[in-house]
Amino acid sequence: MIFQLSEDTIWFPEPELADEDGLLAVGGDLSPERLILAYQNGIFPWFSDESPILWYAPHERFVLFPEKLKVSKTMRKLLKTDKFKITFNTAFPDVIRACATISREDQLGTWITNDMEKAYIQLFDLGYAHSVEVWENEQLVGGLYGIEINSVFCGESMFSKVSNASKAALINLCEHKNYKLIDCQVHSDHLESLGAEFIGTNRFMEFLI
Repeated sequence: MIFQLSEDTIWFPEPELADEDGLLAVGGDLSPERLILAYQNGIFPWFSDESPILWYAPHERFVLFPEKLKVSKTMRKLLKTDKFKITFNTAFPDVIRACATISREDQLGTWITNDMEKAYIQLFDLGYAHSVEVWENEQLVGGLYGIEINSVFCGESMFSKVSNASKAALINLCEHKNYKLIDCQVHSDHLESLGAEFIGTNRFMEFLI
């Protein structure tokens, strides 16, 4: 059953009521209060300019436990060089803009709409959203952003303009921040190669509480 949300009342149905594909609700708005409530309950928005706001709560979550991160010897060697400079929370608007505009294989357009950008920049200003930036020769070449809820980092998107830049961002997030869990939301072969795995919703929610 898909629930219809209004802009007047901030609430969400129980996540376990989501459809098989994880779609839980439609509508509402992207106010900070609603977004924070969503992430606290394992729900996230995912939609395009051509559709209403769609809210998802997958029955299985694709996650990465930082202690299970797989880093190749080649990548570890690269990280020991001065090729990349890694920073945290120094260029959040630039990171989300790059995630929204970078060309991706087998993907037309972006789900990071202008309203989404504005909403997450608001969350950054409020201290809920965070970014990792990867620099090469003073140029932003990679990064990621997401939402922090208790001990969980809910990853939203990442980008890479040069080889291994987004991977460097994720590795630094895992190794230099005290998160118990990185929520990757949906499966990708790239993240699976780094050690990400599926867990059930009940176990995932234990980390959010």
